[in-house]
Amino acid sequence: MKLKNKILLGVISLIAPFFIALNANASTSTKGDYGVDNSYYQGTLGNLGSASTKFNIIQIGGIYNTSVKYQSTYATQVQYTIAQGRRAHSYIYLADGSNQDRTKQYVGDMLSKMQTPKNSIVAVDYESGATSDKEANTANIELAMSMIKAAGYTPMFYSYKPYANLYVNTNELASTYGDQYVWIASYKTTSRQLTADFNYFPSFPNVGMWQFADNYGTNSSGVDGDIDITGVTGNGYNGTTTASNTGATTVKTDSTTTAIKAGQVANNTPKSDIKVGYVVKVNYSATKWSNGATIPSWVKGNSYTVQQISGSKILLSGILSWIDKSNAEILSTGKVVVSTTSGTTTTVGTSKSSGLTVDGVWITNNPYVSTETTLGLQSANSWWFYSQVYSNMHQQRY
Repeated sequence: MKLKNKILLGVISLIAPFFIALNANASTSTKGDYGVDNSYYQGTLGNLGSASTKFNIIQIGGIYNTSVKYQSTYATQVQYTIAQGRRAHSYIYLADGSNQDRTKQYVGDMLSKMQTPKNSIVAVDYESGATSDKEANTANIELAMSMIKAAGYTPMFYSYKPYANLYVNTNELASTYGDQYVWIASYKTTSRQLTADFNYFPSFPNVGMWQFADNYGTNSSGVDGDIDITGVTGNGYNGTTTASNTGATTVKTDSTTTAIKAGQVANNTPKSDIKVGYVVKVNYSATKWSNGATIPSWVKGNSYTVQQISGSKILLSGILSWIDKSNAEILSTGKVVVSTTSGTTTTVGTSKSSGLTVDGVWITNNPYVSTETTLGLQSANSWWFYSQVYSNMHQQRY
C-alpha cells in the first residue's frame, strides 16, 4: 500500500500487515489471480507489474488531522486499469486518529467521488496517526467501514500487525464485519519476484489475500505483488467479455463511472484508429522499434502520448521513438490527463472523448505543502513532506 518496509525472513510474523473484510459474495473464478496496489508513487499510468496481473487496488486519497490529500493519479489509474482489461478497486488512507467528525466528512466526500464500481473493494488503510485510546480509534475505523458498506462497496480494514494490536480492537472489527478474508503481507525476499512461492505462505488465520512481494513484476519498476486466495477481488465485477471492435478482454462491472467508461472506450478502440493525442502503453511483449532496434525493458508497460502517425507506425512523445501500432495498447482516446489547483479545489480531467472529471478538496496547514501545487507534478516541497511521512512509517515497522 504505502512505502512498504523490507520484511526479512525470521521476522515476518512480527510485522505482517493484514486486512479484515466483509465479503459474502467472493468470486471463486478470481481465486489465484495476481494483482497490485497503486498510489501517487506509481504515477499517472500506475504500475500493473506484468501482463499477468488481473487487479489493481488504487488510493483515492488520505485523511489527516490537519490536511486532506486527494490523489491526482486516482482517476487515471482506474481508467488505465480498466482499459487494460483488469479489475480496479480503491482504498482510503485514514490517519486522523479517532476524529470521527473528519472521517464522516471526508470519507463521505471520497465515497461520492469513487471511480471503481459498486460492490468493489474500498479499504481503510489505518497505519498512522492513531491516538492512545484504542476503543476510540476502533470506533473511528468502524465509522469509515460502515459508511463504505452503506455506500454499496466492500469494506476492508488495513494495518500492520503491531500497530493494529496496539491501537485497534481487531476482535471488535471481526465481530462486526467478519474475519473470512484477511489480506496479509510477508515476503520471501525483497528481490524481484514474479510468482508467489507458497513454501513461504504466512501462518495466519483466515487469509483471503496474500501480498507476497514488495518488488513484483517484469517491468523496470517493482511494485507490491498480491495473490487472491478467496476471490474477494471479484467483487464489483461479473467476469469478462470480449470487446466487439478489438477482441480485447473487457471486464464486466456491476456499475459504471466516468473512469470506467473512458477505460472501456479505449479498450474497444481499434489500433488502426489511433490518433495524435491518444495515450498508449508499450506492450510487455514488444521487442523491436520500427527501425529494428531493441526496445529497452524500462519502456515496456509505460505510457506515452502519440505525437505523430505514419501509416502503421506511431511516434511516442517524450522518447521520440517509432513503434508499430500492433505493439501498443490504447489507454486513453483523449489527451494526457492534467491536474490544476485553484484555492482548495482540485480538478483532475482528460479532454476530448474521455470526458473524465473528478473534483476533490485539498486542505492543509502544513508549511511544506502548497494548495497551489499542481498535483500531477508535485513540487519539491510537497514531495519532501510526504517522503518524511513515509520514511517515519517505514522506521516504525522494525
